[in-house]
Amino acid sequence: MSTVSLRTRHSILKQPIFSAVNEHLIAYPTASNLSYFWGFGSLAGICLSIQIISGIFLAMHYTPHVDYAFLSVEHIMRDVEGGWFLRYLHANGASMFFIVTYLHILRGLYYGSYASPRELVWCSGVIIFILMTLTAFIGYVLPWGQMSFWGATVITSLASAIPLVGDSIVTWLWGGFSVDNATLNRFYSLHYLMPFVIAGASIVHLAALHQYGSNNPLGTDGSFDKIPFYPYFYFKDLVGWVAFAIFFSVFVYFYPNLLGHPDNYIPANPMSTPAHIVPEWYFLLVYAILRSIPNKLGGVAAIGGVFACLLALPFINTSEIRSTTFRPIFQVFFWLLVADGILLGWLGAQPVEDPYILIGQLASVYFFFFFLVIVPFLGKFEKALIYHGHK
Repeated sequence: MSTVSLRTRHSILKQPIFSAVNEHLIAYPTASNLSYFWGFGSLAGICLSIQIISGIFLAMHYTPHVDYAFLSVEHIMRDVEGGWFLRYLHANGASMFFIVTYLHILRGLYYGSYASPRELVWCSGVIIFILMTLTAFIGYVLPWGQMSFWGATVITSLASAIPLVGDSIVTWLWGGFSVDNATLNRFYSLHYLMPFVIAGASIVHLAALHQYGSNNPLGTDGSFDKIPFYPYFYFKDLVGWVAFAIFFSVFVYFYPNLLGHPDNYIPANPMSTPAHIVPEWYFLLVYAILRSIPNKLGGVAAIGGVFACLLALPFINTSEIRSTTFRPIFQVFFWLLVADGILLGWLGAQPVEDPYILIGQLASVYFFFFFLVIVPFLGKFEKALIYHGHK
């Protein structure tokens, strides 16, 4: 390569945009032992992009009015060229986004990616998860089917449990005295806006990540064994992207309604309450915890407690060992937490009756027991074991 071409290449790389791409996507120093589990972050970014793009096109044909919302969705499915694909891509894309995010969270929890100095990385990720949950909930209301309407009614009514200001909050959320046209309009506006807020929060998340670098499977300082991100991890992530595309496509083309509820293909009817109101599958864990507590205010506090535990995790952790691979006792409790989460998800879809209520209460106790007892105290116990072992 000639000296002139080298100078040209160097001057191009010094430009702000190309410099940022080079520093964060090409020459970015990455721990050499990262596994495929580190690809869920980029997959989450792809899911967010799919949701934003498909949502913009769907918004061109959707009508946010209680008399036309359901019909406009059917119009998209039946009359708009490729509308069925956009609708199924967006609806199933939400589920894919949550699948990827849950796996991303579990990977971070298993390998201790929340530990110092990555507190901001973890906390910004939890905030993104909270924003995702809110966006998905208000998006589920938009088709204006039976589950959309009654799900919105039940969940927004929970705010009434807040002392003094609860009823005022519910009225503000509804835009009136019931879930009606004003509710649908404000939910539509928020649903269009929130993904861009999530995109901004994701930039903060990435900036925090690149400040200290990624964690690694060993949980050790990887600053002495790093390689450029491109081409090694680009192609490693590419394998995950292709596998994910195949998995996603199976749902979109062959089982587009598998993860949804059939009652949402019935137009919203305020005079007919469904026999069993069930949220989308990715809300079932929190929903099971909510209904396990007979007191409404206690249930609302428990929902807040779920996200508070995740946010507090870096600050209540006492273990000096990051990776669960080297913590055999903690490993047992971790897999019990995974099983507990699956159980809560199943319970959330069951009727509100015994024995599901009792099992849900026990499962909810373990969920909080893990974060509030196991995480802060097991680290100290492990230190004591190591200390006595060295003696």
